[in-house]
Amino acid sequence: MKTRLLSVGTKMADWVVAGTEHYSKRIEREMNFSLIEIPLAKRIKNQSPAVGKAREAAALLSQIKPDDYVVALDVKGRTISTAQLADKLRAFRMSGKDLALLLGGPDGLDSNCMGRADESWSLSALTLPHPLVRVLVTEQLYRAMSMINGHPYHRE
Repeated sequence: MKTRLLSVGTKMADWVVAGTEHYSKRIEREMNFSLIEIPLAKRIKNQSPAVGKAREAAALLSQIKPDDYVVALDVKGRTISTAQLADKLRAFRMSGKDLALLLGGPDGLDSNCMGRADESWSLSALTLPHPLVRVLVTEQLYRAMSMINGHPYHRE
């Protein structure tokens, strides 16, 4: 199983890069994890944010293979616990499908991305800045993999 985080934005603050790298290094071998950065579409004055989102969507969707299992990360998605995430990762491994996690830019994901998604997950009812979500997602993947590998989990 390959796991890819397809994330809009290329110039992240040092703390985002450090946090994402910290956790991605821990999961890259076991999950065949990679972060794919999609350039943020240029925002033009007096242009609807939907135009930029559509450009970003085209770039995101071009990275998805037809048989990928796609999860859109969206504030309106379904919340799952870390234990549920671990169960889902186990199931993805058994299915042999690759997992593509879509993370939009500051304006979120376009409806085309939402339409292609097999599921939509929310990390919180709070609106989170997309750079922070990058770190949170990689940390949660690491935590879920730790659970799968039998490491103690403080919630059990």
